[in-house]
Amino acid sequence: MELAGLLIAILNIVSLLLLARALFSWFDPTFNSTVGKLLFDVTEPIIAPVRQVIPSGGGFDLSIMVTMLLLIILRQLVASALTG
Repeated sequence: MELAGLLIAILNIVSLLLLARALFSWFDPTFNSTVGKLLFDVTEPIIAPVRQVIPSGGGFDLSIMVTMLLLIILRQLVASALTG
């Protein structure tokens, strides 16, 4: 059960990093700053596979939202495995 708790904590951290990237992209869309580069380097390997499957819709990149939704679903599955 400790492994599941660790997995949930990691999923929460990744979700926060994705949210930070989405918000940071409003201020530094090219990720040229040190913080922007760090957020991009950490989150891009997670987002890239989703981006290959989900086409951008009219100039909007929905891959971060889809990735966050998938992380929420995965977190719920892990949490339900703990209680079930």
